[in-house]
Amino acid sequence: MTRRAGPALLLLGAALLAAAAVRADGRTRAAGEAPFDIAVIGHTFPDELGDADLKRTIARADHEKPAFVIATGIKSEDEPCSDKLYLQRKALLNKSTQPLVLVLTGADWTGCRNSAGRSNAIERLNRIREIYYDGQEALGRRPLDVNRQSTITKFRSYAENAYWEMHGVLFATINVPARNNHYLIEAGRNSEYEDRLVANRAWLQRLFGMAKRRQLDGLVLFSDGDVRIHAEPGFSLLAGFSTKHDGFAETRRLTRVLAENYPGKVLLVDANREPPVKGDPAPGTITWRGNLGHVTLRGEWNVLRVAPGAEPLFTLHPAEADKANGQPKLPVEGGAPKRPARSER
Repeated sequence: MTRRAGPALLLLGAALLAAAAVRADGRTRAAGEAPFDIAVIGHTFPDELGDADLKRTIARADHEKPAFVIATGIKSEDEPCSDKLYLQRKALLNKSTQPLVLVLTGADWTGCRNSAGRSNAIERLNRIREIYYDGQEALGRRPLDVNRQSTITKFRSYAENAYWEMHGVLFATINVPARNNHYLIEAGRNSEYEDRLVANRAWLQRLFGMAKRRQLDGLVLFSDGDVRIHAEPGFSLLAGFSTKHDGFAETRRLTRVLAENYPGKVLLVDANREPPVKGDPAPGTITWRGNLGHVTLRGEWNVLRVAPGAEPLFTLHPAEADKANGQPKLPVEGGAPKRPARSER
């Protein structure tokens, strides 16, 4: 005769059920993990107000108490590419109370020129790496350890590509600048673009392999350029470019292939400041096709909420300061951004 389970055993069973949320695909996620916020700030400030506006925006992020802050870019296109400015902005970013991860943008390096008017983009990119990515920690006052691609000998130059895991979601940065991924049309080998393409390919394969192996709920990838992940076959990004080569094509193709073989959610977040293409969703709108999502964030302030083990996993919501002031959700600066003249070093 089988004994009935006693009250203690029933309580234990209930506790075990409450301790884990079992998903249809067999993966489990600990219950009780509260949603958390990520503050994403963009450097869209005018030259003369850059420092003051950046301080104010970092203060807003601190007030929201996000899990971490993403800063998209060091400077605007019309600011100088000088060591002085790079160091000055690093000091400001380090004032963030929360951990802060920097995503490089094209404005930070691709248009930089020396006193003779020649491009010194590669030299400036390497200098930024020395200044901002000299360790395994994020910026800001609170610690956040990140894993950099530069720990792999073959890719020791690519310290700006980093990943970290939080509550079952993998977050990562990748150097994919706006303006056609810094594809150049000059004669000869397009060395910077081609070498970075190889590094980014290996990086994406590593990220998706890790997320799949660890059975993570999601992967969020932060970049500058919009790779047009949902573009239809035959789509051309080349209007306005004096080249017939789509610099994002390989990254777009590989990301789609890898996402198809990953059971979790994949969200691409970019800070693209190029004029929108006809038919693009409004900035701040997450669009999904299957498990692959995308959002372009514009303006100086965005908040991404992550709800572990829930649906939807990712949402955008207004900052507390905006709600208190009665401002609209995710305010966006109006109009297509003008393209300032590129600055010299």
